[in-house]
Amino acid sequence: MQAHTLTPTAIFGHQVRHVVPLFQRPYVWNEQDQWVPLWEDVARVAEDVLTTPAGYGNLPVAPHFLGAIVLDQPAGSSGYVTMRQVIDGQQRLTTLQLMLNAAQRVAAQHGSALHAQALQVLVRNQPEILQNPSEAYKVWPTDRDQEAFRAAMDGDGTPDAELAGSALVRGHDFFVRAIAEWAEVTGDPDKAAARLQALAQALRDHLKLVVIQLEPGDNAQVIFESLNSRGMPLLAADLIKNLVFQIAQARQLDVAGLYREHWEQLDTDHWRLRVARGRQYVPRIDIFLHHWLITRTLREVPADRLYLSFKEHLPAPEQLDLPALLADLSRDAASYAALDKWPADSAVGRFRYRVLQAMDSAVVTPVLLWLLRWTDQELPTVQRDKALAALESWLVRRALCRLTSKDINRLTLDLLRRLDETGPATAGDVTETFLAGQRADSRFWPTDAQVREALTTAPVYRTLLRARLRMVLEAVEEHRRTPKSEQPHCPRNLTIEHLLPQKWQTYWTAGLTEELAAERDKLLHTIGNLTLVNNKLNPSMSNRPWTDEQAQSVGAAPTGKLTELQKHTTLKINADILLTAPHGWDVEQIRQRTAEFIERILQIWPAPTAVAAVAPLATAEKDKLPAEKVDETEEESTPGHSVALTSKYKPLTGWLREQDAESLPVTFDELETVIGGPLAPSARAGSGYWYSQSNSLSKAIVAGGYQATRAQLVDETVVLVRW
Repeated sequence: MQAHTLTPTAIFGHQVRHVVPLFQRPYVWNEQDQWVPLWEDVARVAEDVLTTPAGYGNLPVAPHFLGAIVLDQPAGSSGYVTMRQVIDGQQRLTTLQLMLNAAQRVAAQHGSALHAQALQVLVRNQPEILQNPSEAYKVWPTDRDQEAFRAAMDGDGTPDAELAGSALVRGHDFFVRAIAEWAEVTGDPDKAAARLQALAQALRDHLKLVVIQLEPGDNAQVIFESLNSRGMPLLAADLIKNLVFQIAQARQLDVAGLYREHWEQLDTDHWRLRVARGRQYVPRIDIFLHHWLITRTLREVPADRLYLSFKEHLPAPEQLDLPALLADLSRDAASYAALDKWPADSAVGRFRYRVLQAMDSAVVTPVLLWLLRWTDQELPTVQRDKALAALESWLVRRALCRLTSKDINRLTLDLLRRLDETGPATAGDVTETFLAGQRADSRFWPTDAQVREALTTAPVYRTLLRARLRMVLEAVEEHRRTPKSEQPHCPRNLTIEHLLPQKWQTYWTAGLTEELAAERDKLLHTIGNLTLVNNKLNPSMSNRPWTDEQAQSVGAAPTGKLTELQKHTTLKINADILLTAPHGWDVEQIRQRTAEFIERILQIWPAPTAVAAVAPLATAEKDKLPAEKVDETEEESTPGHSVALTSKYKPLTGWLREQDAESLPVTFDELETVIGGPLAPSARAGSGYWYSQSNSLSKAIVAGGYQATRAQLVDETVVLVRW
């Protein structure tokens, strides 16, 4: 290859056309990250031109370096306009054309015809030698951007709303405004003309780009991978797309046909939109490619090595069926994009909402993609749904039992390998058998007895993330409904309400005994005391007593909580309360409702009978053994930390290891609920206690993967952040 440092005049001054291949990414530069910095650089050069007199002995104006571009001259090009293919640098070249055109437009209106024409030759080829209208442009973008680019460069009317919102039109408008403001076109006309002359000279002669011209035999893809765009890194998907279509071009395949059939639908804003993945926001297409590569390689794929993993996945050149590869990828992409279109009552729709969204267990998405890949003849629907139901039950039961989720990624890979070995026809049976046979603490499928034991007195309001707890209550509500119900589905985004109020001491003290108070506190956050209500009904119910008579007797409100539910709720789980507890709500009703909910949960997420024969004793159950059978201290190791934990704080460590959030704001009372006992007095005496690494509480927090920050003694709150 040959590299030369050239000015815009040398690059665009001839009859030349720089074509961006259709498989490259669309125009993505924006005002904050690229247009403003670029314009500020150019404006500084123009100011230097304006203040540096020409003549012998004067220091020349220092040029400004804009970066590098890579060009190739395709074989067989004909006509009088020389064609160059843009291998890298299309964002830079396109933006430079927008700025040159904007400067030409402002100069034509407020400067001299001479300088406007000097810029015109850099953005338009001579019309007399053109074979088609698109040859008029010095740069011709990829298919998706051509209409918007033409609207920006021609400026022959107001573009429609869709084009006006494109990055290309907005970029051109930005440069027009910036240049007019810099030239002070509303002031002295002579001064404006002089400034526009300086700008024209700066744009033509004092900007520099390194132009790398490929020669026959040069590997365009290797060079493309080695270069970066200014401030806008390439997506892994962009690198993958360029690789496969460079291969297609080298093999003289129908590049345009392959692109339009298999990849064009992926070059949309929907796929490039950044969506949450943990605490990061990642383009949707890169998330999909990550899942897809796992299904294809059947091994762990680091999120930051997508492109390299894809290259490693490609077979030898003589074995690579590129059209088949693209067809496979685009088919799975269509399945992934259509996940939100599945009916809510379908197995796929339930799995998407409950597992991928509410449980936030996207790590199992490759299994879902694998199951959706097959036709009904290859994978019967009943087998697909059985596989999804088994995996959903396994995940939900482990979450309800507060069991670790650290091994799910490896289990997902093992399950995929098993499915790949056995084929799609029996996928449901294979999935259920595989999960039922897991014996490790990090993998076993909890039995009915273990779920009952975990939920009977568990303060799930404190131990489960809100989205997960809400999903469980929604599932119970939907299970309560019948085919005769008006709506089969529970509304989403309802709020969780305590039937016995969290601050029950305000109005619920009649006939109170010490034993009753202790039992209320014990059952307050259990699932039987929780329900779903509209977010407007929730605050109105607040801490008010249960019946109208009780509410009026203490001056709380004209009506009690029961009447408010009766007037406003449409949920079956609330209608049951109206029938079974017309006179009061207390610990006995909570126990009964908890037991009923547990049985419904076991029916919603059943486990095969074989599970009971292999499930080991859970860590949570081990902690409940008689004290003499549990060592007082136990070594707990985490990456970079090894601490001795007292048995008092082990529940806190276990709870933290189950959390997915990067930041956990908690109250001291909530921590005491998790621990099952009081904090040390020092926790409320000084904030330094929370930041020490020597006390048992801090060690337990660190062993759980978090560290304490922002301890507020007045509010009795602390924020735990993942380290």
